[in-house]
Amino acid sequence: MTKSWKLLSVMMVAALFVIAGCGNNNAANNTAGNGNAAGGETTSEAIAKIKERGKLLVGVKYDTKLFGLKDPGSGEVEGFDIDISKAIAKHILGDENAIELKEVTSKTRIPMLNNGEIDMVVATMTITEERKKEVDFSDVYFQAGQSLLVKKGSPITGIQDVTKDTKVLGSKGATSIKNIKEKVPGITVLEFDNYQDAFSALKAGQGDALTTDDSILYGMAAQDPGYEVVGEPFTDEPYGIAVQKGNTDVVQAVNDTLAELKTSGDYDAIYTKWIGKAPTK
Repeated sequence: MTKSWKLLSVMMVAALFVIAGCGNNNAANNTAGNGNAAGGETTSEAIAKIKERGKLLVGVKYDTKLFGLKDPGSGEVEGFDIDISKAIAKHILGDENAIELKEVTSKTRIPMLNNGEIDMVVATMTITEERKKEVDFSDVYFQAGQSLLVKKGSPITGIQDVTKDTKVLGSKGATSIKNIKEKVPGITVLEFDNYQDAFSALKAGQGDALTTDDSILYGMAAQDPGYEVVGEPFTDEPYGIAVQKGNTDVVQAVNDTLAELKTSGDYDAIYTKWIGKAPTK
């Protein structure tokens, strides 16, 4: 082979390497571009899944008057939490009726959320540091406080009258159980699957008082005028909407909805509709 042919061969090989290198760089640039595009999307996989499904799956209470109560006649579930859920569905999907409500209790709501049965929990759920380890929360959407429900004429007029000999009723999985035990060491607490069962037990004389958030207790008292909420709230119970950990765009969608409701005045209207008075500013 002559020197000229050798030189030409070397140049051709070098050219091939340059072309290959450019091709790899272009591929890398294309990959990076796609990655940037994907990273810049505002719709998370969770939101995309909700939109593809065409409806929002929300865990709500069926036994909590004023917040989430199922009418045995019509089968409709109504309450404060339901109206908030519908507003979220409208924000995400453009239709407040693009929603499916699923019953949860204080005990089942986190497991149902984390196994994918529901997209979020809107069910009188207090934001706590312990729960933050399992789920992510929205901003506070309702401010409550723990109190006591008793039969009218009861000697119990507030938490100061509760002793370790008092039989208190509550719902499994609720923070109120832990709170009352901390307030009154050694107290006996009977736990039920839901609040309606606990209220029925109170009316049957199985306990002296029922404890949970005052917002829930007022709903029970409205069902039966023979019972009343007594004393001042003895805890701070900020309610949040729970989603699976890491679903930050779902949290953002919920927070945006809450902000819109408060700006428009619709939040005050929903609050007044169910609680009977405007929220404290």
